[in-house]
Amino acid sequence: MLNNSKKISFLLMALLLNWSSLFGARSINVERIEPSSWWIGFKEPVVQVMVYGHQIATTRPELKYPGVAIRRVISVDNPNYLFIDLEIDKKAQPGQIQIAFKQSGKVRTTAIFELLERTQGSAERDGFNQSDAIYLIMPDRFANGKPENDMIPGMKEKPNRSEPYGRHGGDLEGIRKNIDFIKDLGFTSIWLNPVQENDQPQASYHGYAITDFYRIDRRLGTNQEFKELVDACRSRGIKMIMDMVFNHCGSEHWWMKDLPTHDWINQFPEFTRSNYRLSTVSDPYASKADFELTTRGWFDTTMPDMNLQNELVLNYLIQNSIWWIEYSGLQGIRMDTYPYPDKDAMAVWVKRIMKEYPKFNIVGESWISNPAKLAYWQKDFPNKDGYNSYLKSLMDFPLAEAMSQAFNEGEGWSSGLMRLYDVLADDHLYRYPMDLVVFAENHDLGRMFHFYNNDVNKMKLAIAFLCTVRGIPQWYYGSEILMDGNGYESHAAIRKDYPGGWPGDAINAFTAEGRTSDQSEVFNYLKKVLNYRKNSDVLQYGKTLHFIPQNEVYVYFRYFDDEAVMILLNNNDEQEREVNTSRFSEILSKYSKGVEVTTGQRISNLSTLKIPAKSALIIELR
Repeated sequence: MLNNSKKISFLLMALLLNWSSLFGARSINVERIEPSSWWIGFKEPVVQVMVYGHQIATTRPELKYPGVAIRRVISVDNPNYLFIDLEIDKKAQPGQIQIAFKQSGKVRTTAIFELLERTQGSAERDGFNQSDAIYLIMPDRFANGKPENDMIPGMKEKPNRSEPYGRHGGDLEGIRKNIDFIKDLGFTSIWLNPVQENDQPQASYHGYAITDFYRIDRRLGTNQEFKELVDACRSRGIKMIMDMVFNHCGSEHWWMKDLPTHDWINQFPEFTRSNYRLSTVSDPYASKADFELTTRGWFDTTMPDMNLQNELVLNYLIQNSIWWIEYSGLQGIRMDTYPYPDKDAMAVWVKRIMKEYPKFNIVGESWISNPAKLAYWQKDFPNKDGYNSYLKSLMDFPLAEAMSQAFNEGEGWSSGLMRLYDVLADDHLYRYPMDLVVFAENHDLGRMFHFYNNDVNKMKLAIAFLCTVRGIPQWYYGSEILMDGNGYESHAAIRKDYPGGWPGDAINAFTAEGRTSDQSEVFNYLKKVLNYRKNSDVLQYGKTLHFIPQNEVYVYFRYFDDEAVMILLNNNDEQEREVNTSRFSEILSKYSKGVEVTTGQRISNLSTLKIPAKSALIIELR
């Protein structure tokens, strides 16, 4: 028998355990459910819901809703997470599903999951393609249409327009107010640097340190405002491309304080940075150490590296992409740092997106300047290791690098205009060269005007080439008004505010009156060429025929059925060039006259053409 003191101790311990159990039961809750909504009618009928809340894994989820069933419940190391696979029958009806979380037969907490009906035709939406020209915008630096959202109570970083790396206040409303400006320039698609929440303590304006994958950063706007922006763009014939990031999240992401699993991110005993050597991923001789440092090392101390080999992480990100496409009506995705995450996981992601949206398009950022290495990442390339990315569109970094040098150099065996010729000659490596996104600059590189030593004529040469070469042209906001800056020295230098985008700006470059003569010259030239391209099947879909540059002149043709456009680039700084066109008879013999696109000048005799120094001719042949 127990003595009295032992009985008392036993009773106290029992009461304490019972009290702890009761207290724990009362504190069970659902703090997050992601995604919180889904749609009826996807080809993949199962959605995996991540539920987060104190001790939620000690419960059993149940629901009663016609056409919806729980197929699997996954518990992980952390008891504050549950992953629930919901199977949705195509005959299910829209509505709110209440999920009850039970413990010992009693409901401890509930959560609402919304079931939605898909917009008619959403699965068949067209993605961006060769018919498009893309305008890249850094939202925080373009236009502040809603100053009242600059300061959001509770968010870590406050607005400071005087700080180059600070929050300046540009937002979705500022973009919406300038859609017609973008359309009139000739662009048919907008790519926004990431707009999801970046609630970091500092330098979070760029958007690449996401802290909530399902929420638009409130300093830019709301989820609803993003959807309204996409709708407004679509009504004007402009497609929206959303920048997404799978390689990393922000260090202040809500799950970083309570990870679902230890391997949710790639972890090391101490901070370990990527070596950024992308060749190790395709290199048949690469060491495991080098390869893993490339793909598992962190981009920065504030950017934890996501582990896509964890199937729960991969599924979470796949569903997030589908959610944004369906919710907002996206017509494209630009995937940041495409080769850095697990390459097989990325291929699974692409296949899943294209399964649900067969006409959609994704462009991957593979920052590789060697075409032989870049081609590894394009769909259907015959890689010896059997890898297929299933990704048709890539950012054409080899062409960007060639453009940054070609117009600054004299002609040599491999310099000057030969750089442009040679980069196109490597198209035999690509399965889909027409699907490459061509560009001269972006938010990471230097500005074109900087590359070209503030030379307006070089800018116009670059415009002529960029808008007439094969592929999908992409332009970076502000270069149409000659924004300057060296991105290799300072990212802040190439991410400045658009003049006139803020109330009280002394200059408004959104208007003709606010632009200098040089700015107007480049602006109007770009506008002319882009709007011509917008209506030209030849420049959008035509084949290419080019001739080795001679006497500092590069000549190439785009042709489609019986139509053709002839482009001549004169790279000499001072001298006009006269070109005898007999060399081009294999295509030019079909045509007797033409019209220069940018000036409207009629050309009645094509046998000899004169090109002013450092300029281009774009001739529609007839």
